Amino acid sequence: MYLIQNQDSTLQFLTTLNGFELSLQREDALHPLVSGNKFRKLKFNLEQAKQSGHNTLLTFGGPYSNHLAATAAAGNIMGFKTIGIVRGEENRPHNPTLSYCQSQGMVLQAISREDYRQKNEDEFIAQLRRDWGDFYLLPEGGTNALAVAGCKEILNHQHTDFDTITCSVGTGGTLAGLIESAQPHQEVVGFSALRNPNLPQEIKKWTKMKNWSINSNYTFGGYAKVSVELIQFINTFNKNFKTPLDPVYTGKLLFGIFDMIKTKQWRTPKKILIIHTGGLQGIQGMNQKLSKKQWPEIVI
Repeated sequence: MYLIQNQDSTLQFLTTLNGFELSLQREDALHPLVSGNKFRKLKFNLEQAKQSGHNTLLTFGGPYSNHLAATAAAGNIMGFKTIGIVRGEENRPHNPTLSYCQSQGMVLQAISREDYRQKNEDEFIAQLRRDWGDFYLLPEGGTNALAVAGCKEILNHQHTDFDTITCSVGTGGTLAGLIESAQPHQEVVGFSALRNPNLPQEIKKWTKMKNWSINSNYTFGGYAKVSVELIQFINTFNKNFKTPLDPVYTGKLLFGIFDMIKTKQWRTPKKILIIHTGGLQGIQGMNQKLSKKQWPEIVI
């Protein structure tokens, strides 16, 4: 089962900026189809699904979801049927992400945003089982205890010298894994990709450690919201470091780190490890949105 074999990502030194040493953990290069934190989150879940005799995976996501795309690809590789419950796309043509999911064999069911809010309710899940039969349930974003365990494997012996570990945060599972596996001297900082005041409480479900904080100053207005300044930063970063960034997660993370250093929000120089969580599949769909606005597009 190729997908769930242990794999190592590449540690890439970026630059020294105002005395801060920045390095990037290239989780986006873990797997050609199931990259970044989605690989980590799915690894033990797919093992559990196989061991429990399931042949179908069902999960949830928005129309540009990295999690849906990764689940579709992983399911295809490992012989699972996959079902994606998609938020708010009842009467719209499929974008590149959803078209990719279908190409990997995923069956999509679009539901209203109102119905989607019931995704964690027992009766709603029961109705899905009546509709689709038995399945292994993966939550939105893939975060559960097995996902956190998978994300604990991101850090290893080559990361012990870093003072600060950073990553973008959506549902919080990746950050929780990093918090759990960080060394006692390390601080872990999550940069929220969306406006969610309950995010700290969500993370506390998975860890009792106190070595972490959330920065919510670089959401750019909310989930998948961007600005011309952000797009220009992503393109300049790729030009300078030959490394593409997605605009929903890691692009915002790097923008925030560079801005904090330049504006001296971090006063003590330190070695910072930045986790690149992937998500590059969403660039094509984002560029369609940017084109309609007549904004600069992300160079791939």
